[in-house]
Amino acid sequence: MGSGTGATGRRTPLAALRARLLAEINATVHGQDLHLERYDRPAGDPGLFGPASVVWRVHGHPAGMLVGGFAALLLQSLHPLAMAAVDAHSDFRADPTGRLHRTARFVTTTTLGSTTAAEQAIAGVRRIHPRIHGTAPDGRRYRADDPELLTWVHTAEVYCFLTGYQTFAAIPLSAAECDRYYAEAARVAERLGATAIPASRAEVAAYLARIRPELRVTPPAVDVLRLLRGFGRSHRERAAVRVLTNASIGLLPAWARSEFAVRRPRLVRAAWDRPLARTGGRIMVWACGPSQIRAAAYARATAAACATAEPQEVG
Repeated sequence: MGSGTGATGRRTPLAALRARLLAEINATVHGQDLHLERYDRPAGDPGLFGPASVVWRVHGHPAGMLVGGFAALLLQSLHPLAMAAVDAHSDFRADPTGRLHRTARFVTTTTLGSTTAAEQAIAGVRRIHPRIHGTAPDGRRYRADDPELLTWVHTAEVYCFLTGYQTFAAIPLSAAECDRYYAEAARVAERLGATAIPASRAEVAAYLARIRPELRVTPPAVDVLRLLRGFGRSHRERAAVRVLTNASIGLLPAWARSEFAVRRPRLVRAAWDRPLARTGGRIMVWACGPSQIRAAAYARATAAACATAEPQEVG
């Protein structure tokens, strides 16, 4: 669009709205500082994945990642040991925005950051994990650096990210591309200490079926759903998050929705929740314009190659 100013140089109402939405989105998702130094150097460094990866494609879709991210929080919370660790050691109730910032920053840095920035983000998490341990309400011990627990958190996350992309992208991935996504994304989980990581659609399906008997809703998991449904520092932000939360419920497996005792008919999910979330994603893209982070990462990764325009995903 144009400069957003009228003949007198004043900002038009539409431009003012766009600027206000951009500020709110950045403050909610990333915090005030985008830390572009993590993404714009050194020249020629592809990072852990690079522009040709399926991870860049999936993680670059706004609606898919927002809705998929909310779904991941819900699905992850159904593991009693994972949720016991979050409940005892996280400030997600008192500072949900801070929790969102940290999670978004980690995913963005490991996806688009330089190799050094990505490795530093992973090392930071690995330094914290040994301090997180305790006893769950059912008497079992938990450790945040438990390889099996790390595999659960990773698998639930990438399953929801991919489901979000497949639901909201204009052109879903092929079966082979889905398998490639899981295989690529496993690189981060391996570096975090996870083991036996599912690396294809078939392996993810088998893993979820195998772990299903261990999963159940607990009071802290209910708190996560309640927090998401009421999250927001303004009326507009609360309305947007409610749309995303409703859509995220539709991405969960049927058994997970049953655990949360959520009843949203298929027609409501398909004809109301998903179109609203898709529209919200488009508004976000309009407000933000081309991603500064993605542009910086692309310029860095292709600096030594032929300068070509990056394909744009239209959601």
